[in-house]
Amino acid sequence: MSITIGNIQSSSDDLLLKLLGDELRRRISADKAAPEFVAQIRLLPAGLRAMAATHELDVSLALDDLGWHFGNWHNIDLAEETARGLEELGATELAAIFRAAFQIAGAYWTELGSEGWTEWYHGSALKQALEPLNRQTEAVLEKNQLGIFKYWLDYARRHPDRVGAVP
Repeated sequence: MSITIGNIQSSSDDLLLKLLGDELRRRISADKAAPEFVAQIRLLPAGLRAMAATHELDVSLALDDLGWHFGNWHNIDLAEETARGLEELGATELAAIFRAAFQIAGAYWTELGSEGWTEWYHGSALKQALEPLNRQTEAVLEKNQLGIFKYWLDYARRHPDRVGAVP
């Protein structure tokens, strides 16, 4: 089922998330860890681009924290896309927190990109420096059940044309 203005407006949250996810999968062929991923999402309509860029952050925050996200998704261009995506989606508070965390993580970028970063990270100065930002992130996201995906839903309903919806 393709995305239309009508099915955005009439869909439940669950169905709309499925529609958006299906649309992203249809339009992006690159693996999320591949350099081509950022190039492909930059060709999408603004809303889908933002959703593609923020998807893995939502997963990271559900399972781990900001530092772990930068280790798993060790790509400066993707981090920039994620920050812009949060802003586009209206998640301005999260965008500010993410940008602050990204700035701190920059001082540890080599360590985050190393083979043994997962062992290094626990107990690291980076993890300690990010703790206040991780707490702020948790406080923002505990306001809803869907995490960053709530911003996706609200955005799609406000701006169906910016997620590639057709009449």
